[in-house]
Amino acid sequence: MAIKFQYNKTALQQLNKQLKVRLRALPTLQSKEAALRMEVKKAKDQSDELLRKLNARMNEYETMVSLWGEFDNTLVAVKDVQMSVKKIAGVKIPMFDNVLYDVKEFSLFNKPAWFLNGIEIIQSLIKISLESEFYLYKMHLLDYARKKTTQKVNLYEKVQIPGYEEAISKIKRFLEDEENLSKSAQKIVKTRQQQKEVA
Repeated sequence: MAIKFQYNKTALQQLNKQLKVRLRALPTLQSKEAALRMEVKKAKDQSDELLRKLNARMNEYETMVSLWGEFDNTLVAVKDVQMSVKKIAGVKIPMFDNVLYDVKEFSLFNKPAWFLNGIEIIQSLIKISLESEFYLYKMHLLDYARKKTTQKVNLYEKVQIPGYEEAISKIKRFLEDEENLSKSAQKIVKTRQQQKEVA
């Protein structure tokens, strides 16, 4: 990145300020990136674990497949999903709290006795599934934030900080050369004056 600057002390001061800001921010950004990377992995692991749990539970009930044909699917519906918001490394993430179900009334005399257990089974499977989806969504949000932070870290480390350092050294060299030329010119003038006074 070519940084635009002028060859004077004011520009040098401004570039030094910008460089200090970036050097101070870089460690914070690097820690944020590491924290986000760790949280992304945790969220993915939790989602995978919940999916394994869901598949295991589904396999448990595979022996009851013939019974599920009798079950009335309209008995249980999701009424509401309760969630809260948590900040992780400066990123707002929705957190799964609970699921509220709407269970329709039915006659215990007209339906098989296992319907009550069936309702509990369906509720637990829905809860596991929703929780897994929340962790997947959390993982995607955190991964997006991590990518943005990584881009900023790379911008600072590989582009801006070296660019500012290069610009500062160019200005310093220019100012030193200018000062040396000025001193040389003063010496020449002084020498000429001394020669005139002698003559």
